Amino acid sequence: MRIEAGALNNAGLEDLAAKYGLSSRQLRCVIEQEYGVSPIELAQTRRLLLAKQLLTDTNLRMADVAFASGFSSVRRFNHLFGSRYGLNPTSLRRHGQVSASADAIVLKLAFRPPLAWTHLAGFLGSRGACAVEAVHGAHYQRTVRIGRYCGWLTATPIHHQNLIRAEISPGLMPVLPQVLVQMRRLFDLDANPQVIESQLAQTAQLGHLVRRLPGLRVPGAMDTFELAARAIIGQQVSVKAASTLFNRFAAAFGETITTPQPGLTHLSPSAERVAEAPLQGLIDLGLPAKRAQTLQGLARALASGQLRLEPAANVEASMAQLRELPGIGDWTASYIAMRALRDPDAFPQGDLGLMKALKLTKPKQLLAVAEAWRPWRAYAALHLWNHLNAGG
Repeated sequence: MRIEAGALNNAGLEDLAAKYGLSSRQLRCVIEQEYGVSPIELAQTRRLLLAKQLLTDTNLRMADVAFASGFSSVRRFNHLFGSRYGLNPTSLRRHGQVSASADAIVLKLAFRPPLAWTHLAGFLGSRGACAVEAVHGAHYQRTVRIGRYCGWLTATPIHHQNLIRAEISPGLMPVLPQVLVQMRRLFDLDANPQVIESQLAQTAQLGHLVRRLPGLRVPGAMDTFELAARAIIGQQVSVKAASTLFNRFAAAFGETITTPQPGLTHLSPSAERVAEAPLQGLIDLGLPAKRAQTLQGLARALASGQLRLEPAANVEASMAQLRELPGIGDWTASYIAMRALRDPDAFPQGDLGLMKALKLTKPKQLLAVAEAWRPWRAYAALHLWNHLNAGG
């Protein structure tokens, strides 16, 4: 949610409510009904939880802990920490084990097991630009831009623990809450596999697939424009061809960045830069003219604020807006909803791969079969795609 990502750190409740078309009073009522606390209390709790993690897991200075957690001053941080926990931050740190890394902020992200990390990382690594995103063994790496802050991150599962070790560049410290929320979305760490798989495993088409590969997640996105651009670039071409085209796209329109990871040299192109680019520059990458126009149309819609692609948005409304853009049909809109909007029930109903995996010939047949998978059809699609890619 946006509050967890720090939406109230530098803006008021009125600004946040306006993004949802609500009044501040309406948003306050919704949050109090859902969480039993006010928006401010919820934001304070999120800040304190992150501060506790930074105190025990890192060697950041106390001032850096305060500001990275979203507090406007060290004094305010110390006061709230003391009133809430009955101790000062320094005493908590003395009893914790801190990271010795000086080159990165090292934190641990928890998840509900199981987690099919190899398949998750492989899915991400096979579809990105190697200069933006890469997988080396169990290590996932990528560059990151959030607003005016840029950097990189690395994620690795900790053996025999339900934790992901995240290394985040210090340059992203001012937007650390947002980075952590987006990482959880990227790796789908808030999913509850037992709930999802207990339903999918009961169906004849998916039971053996779920039992063979428990913990399969729906990959999200660190950058929703990047994800949507990949979906458009990949229309009517193979995954390998789409990756080649996206590599060219990133090299041509992404800014360069220095990272300690060999090969990670570019930030993913921003919607603003693509919106202003000459159309011929996109065509020269090897894109058909109509697909280049679709890509630029999407970039302009996002850059202007006409379209928002984020998990908190109204999924149906966002999909309808996507389909209004020339060149974006049901499949592309559904795929974006799966990964960028985080809709667990989004389903690309006309997908040829899904029909092939189930030996079906018509989209209507696929939709009929998929009814039994609601509200987890996105996870069902991932299982079927994985089965097909494995030669099943």
